[in-house]
Amino acid sequence: MALFVLALVLFIVFDIAIRFGVKKYEEKKHREEREKALTESLRLDFSREAKSLKRVEVTHPKARLLCVDDEEVILDSFRKILVLDGYCVDTVTTGQEALGLVQSHHYDFVFTDLKMPEMDGHDVVKSVKHLRPDIDVVVITGYATVESAVDCMKHGAMDYIQKPFTEEELLTMMKKSLVKRQDRIAKQLKPKVFVTPFQGAEQIKSAEFAIPGGVFISKNHCWISLTPEGHVYVGIDDFAKKLIGRIDSLEFPNLGMQVKTGQPLFSLKQANHTLNFASPIHGTVSRVNAALTRDPARLNATPYDQNWVCMIEPDHLETDLSTLKIGQAAVDFFQYEIERFKDTVKDLGRDHENGNGSALHVGELESLEDKDWLTVAGKFFER
Repeated sequence: MALFVLALVLFIVFDIAIRFGVKKYEEKKHREEREKALTESLRLDFSREAKSLKRVEVTHPKARLLCVDDEEVILDSFRKILVLDGYCVDTVTTGQEALGLVQSHHYDFVFTDLKMPEMDGHDVVKSVKHLRPDIDVVVITGYATVESAVDCMKHGAMDYIQKPFTEEELLTMMKKSLVKRQDRIAKQLKPKVFVTPFQGAEQIKSAEFAIPGGVFISKNHCWISLTPEGHVYVGIDDFAKKLIGRIDSLEFPNLGMQVKTGQPLFSLKQANHTLNFASPIHGTVSRVNAALTRDPARLNATPYDQNWVCMIEPDHLETDLSTLKIGQAAVDFFQYEIERFKDTVKDLGRDHENGNGSALHVGELESLEDKDWLTVAGKFFER
């Protein structure tokens, strides 16, 4: 038995050593390949694309970067530091060249110096975000222009880095920027709406809007579902949940409460905001969802199916159903509301802050100021 344990320990230690050695070998190999690419790139001519363009390509890059600065020493630093860390890097010395490349290449990030002749960093930021809102922009700035760099963020820049910077500072900032970008992309909602089988509602992807088959949708984004016994479940739909985002608590109706269409039925709370949802039908409240009282986060999985808010015994169901949407009519309503919501976000001046004026994001309401929160609530949910 002791020999078996010893053999097992030796095997584990040997396996770890082999894995560590392979990892070190691969890291050394990758670094040598990147150093070679860095050296060879200096002998290549890319002037057909941009007069001052220098390009270094690596295999399986972490991201593709374009850096623009009128100081060659800064561009040299970007290439040497970021290429060896696994990034593809293009560098140019003028904003005009950068904008030409942005229109013909797919970059993840553009780094731009703030103080440059002819075209400064402000104009580069605004132009890049206009031409390619999917590209994230980082401003390179000196100590004296930090305030101006912060101002650039109002026009869509993700962040800024102050020069002179160390290798560690640049790599740390780049790592944080990658996480921000990946998080932003993961949260983007594609304007796609589809009908899904009711029992599969929990499989709805976070980047899409869905409506389970057989579910009716009201104009203020409540859903209702009928049971064979004639009861009606009521909840919030996928449009409401995704755009509202975090829900801290719910305020449920009283059992036995009689409601009419358009009267307040239940409320959602987010921080210091309260969102009131009106009843989509006439009737009497017969049940509330105890599971949601204990754990509102259940709605993060799906707002449909078992995560209804309350049950109502209907009074004028046939009449009420005629005012609701189902099937393709509900899909068309969602698509209309998505476009209306995008226009509203743009009117509030938040399209640049989202980094992409054509996309919605999970939890749009979470970052709104009080007056904007009330505007959105009134336009879409409290009506």
